[in-house]
Amino acid sequence: MAFMPVCQRDLTERGIEQLDFVYIIGDAYVDHPSFGVAIISRVLESHGYTVGIISQPDWRNVSDFLRLGKPRLAWLVTAGNIDSMVAHYTVAKKKRSDDAYSPGGKGGKRPDRAATVYCRMCREAAPEIPVLCGGLEVSLRRFAHYDYWSDSVMPSVLVDTGADLLMYGMGEHQIVEIADRLNAGKDVRSIRDVRGTCYLCEPVETPYGAVQCPSFKEVSENKTLYAKACRIQYDQQDEIYGKMIIQRQGDKMLVQNPPALALTTEELDKVYSLPYERRYHPMYESQGGVSSIEEVQFSITHNRGCFGFCNFCSIALHQGRKVTCRSEESVLEEAVKLTQMPEFKGYIHDVGGPTANFRGPSCEKQLEYGLCKGRKCLAPEPCKNLDADHTEYLDMLRKLRKIPGVKKVFIRSGIRYDYLMEDKSDEFMQELIEHHISGQLKVAPEHCSAAVLDKMGKPHIEAYKKFQKKFYEITKQKGKEQYLVPYLMSSHPGSELKDAVELALFLKQNRIHPEQVQDFYPTPGTLSTCMFYTGLDPYTLEPVYVAKDPQEKAMQRALLQYYKPENRSKIIKALCKAGRQDLIGHGAGKLVPPDAEYLKRQKKPQPAKGKGEKSRGAKKRRRK
Repeated sequence: MAFMPVCQRDLTERGIEQLDFVYIIGDAYVDHPSFGVAIISRVLESHGYTVGIISQPDWRNVSDFLRLGKPRLAWLVTAGNIDSMVAHYTVAKKKRSDDAYSPGGKGGKRPDRAATVYCRMCREAAPEIPVLCGGLEVSLRRFAHYDYWSDSVMPSVLVDTGADLLMYGMGEHQIVEIADRLNAGKDVRSIRDVRGTCYLCEPVETPYGAVQCPSFKEVSENKTLYAKACRIQYDQQDEIYGKMIIQRQGDKMLVQNPPALALTTEELDKVYSLPYERRYHPMYESQGGVSSIEEVQFSITHNRGCFGFCNFCSIALHQGRKVTCRSEESVLEEAVKLTQMPEFKGYIHDVGGPTANFRGPSCEKQLEYGLCKGRKCLAPEPCKNLDADHTEYLDMLRKLRKIPGVKKVFIRSGIRYDYLMEDKSDEFMQELIEHHISGQLKVAPEHCSAAVLDKMGKPHIEAYKKFQKKFYEITKQKGKEQYLVPYLMSSHPGSELKDAVELALFLKQNRIHPEQVQDFYPTPGTLSTCMFYTGLDPYTLEPVYVAKDPQEKAMQRALLQYYKPENRSKIIKALCKAGRQDLIGHGAGKLVPPDAEYLKRQKKPQPAKGKGEKSRGAKKRRRK
């Protein structure tokens, strides 16, 4: 096994005169199947193509993009595993100093809007070479979209990048088909029918049979049309019934071909059997390594897709709602490979994916007809057709535990507790608690207010309460000291101050002290971001309350950590503003004790009732 070429010496040693593809990436180079770059480069290699990696090039110097020479077939460009703007800025739009996907964890190794900058530099370096872009950043920006950091609607990223083709979604099918056509001498401008791709064309070249979105100009000027466009885009992302989508972008037409077909079990097995090094490139050793590998190096991905379909999540628009999985044999083979690595200490950190306990479609109907348009399998309550069965997943976990050299198999990528509770058997929950938790289990109720959860696309809190009760019952039976760690979100569209107070009370009643809470981050392309920008639910067009005032957002966030003394003044202000002064004080029924400022205000003499009116009346009588 060997890493892809990263320098001229690598090319010389391998006898490569010209690479087929030069891959420009915004992350440090990590050859592990949790990184999209590793998968795409290994897939191309398995089909006989040569790929060189230029990681985090100097975007101010075009010559740095030519350090491996010009590619024979195309430039490949990705910002990396996460959106570069999310990597660079907090939800408060403050610059981050660290970056887990860069050597030594240091920030500043890539530009803002990295995919756009890299594509432009590739075009400048070699105008005649096709530019193909992919990855999360461009996938979620393929249509006209609200950009939180500039607080504006931006056109499709294809307009700004100048790339020839955009590959959205996971990319394996697209890249191989495009590579084969380019290798056969096809002009990139003629490659316009590959599923899972987008391109720009002259309006007169617009193909027939497409669903049309309101144009970039229209969605920039009209929030109702933006919301309608968002719904159209989501409704056509199913591989069975999804149609081509078009959207006018100035003097060009954006065309999104239907989604690529999800990889079959056999195809997934092949992808994950490729010869990954499963570590970062040794050139980063002197810089402190790459920390993003730490959580995933000894983890196993067994599935893709998520029919959970939360509104704030990007998976539905990027990876897709259809769940596909690897075979048991493939997963076990990978586990054996892990045990043979020198650094392996006996612990498999995770066996999961977008949602760990999804191991197939939510129902048989979707295999023929696709996932229900505009509906969710689990929210606000589970669909009557839901097939909740952990038998196959549980059997695989049992076999993993028996592999020589494996001490423990953890599940850390997230359990859908609402799906788990629909399983008629409690075998999985019993063994989850017995064997697969390291003291804490992370789950994501997100909120407790039904109004907010509906806007999140999450089940109501009753589902979590039911799970919580059963979890602690089984934990007690087994003599375990284990805890649930709930993920919670403040200021999601639909969340008013009263909802945040309701959540704080729920947390106190259940003795939950969350150490980390997430303020809603409006990342490109999600349904929740559409609500944040437009103030409308894209599926009903009903108004949605959105907390945008920094002070209110700070109050909502502080309420989730009601127990911290440093949050007291913010919480008191929030309770006063929400008309819930009854929760300020000492005792079981109170949320927070008063502070000095609040007590001072309470002691301040108030004018006698009716005094003002009496005085005004007296003045009137005197004037008469």
